[in-house]
Amino acid sequence: MMKNKVQHKIDLKQINGDGAFPCPECATMISPEDESESVYKIVNTKVSNNELVELTIKCNNCKTNMKLTGFQQTIES
Repeated sequence: MMKNKVQHKIDLKQINGDGAFPCPECATMISPEDESESVYKIVNTKVSNNELVELTIKCNNCKTNMKLTGFQQTIES
């Protein structure tokens, strides 16, 4: 029997600093600077009009899935 993990939604627009945030389940720090996939793994991406709108990642420590939103960049004049 497979245990379903809770999927958390994280809005990156609400995160200050360098974009790092703790996993909601185990508090492992997840940083967008880490491209090694040693802390988290990218599970799915959602693109609209050639822009990333949603990214689903999985914490490698506790296996919790997280949906990251808030990638839309503001248009500067």
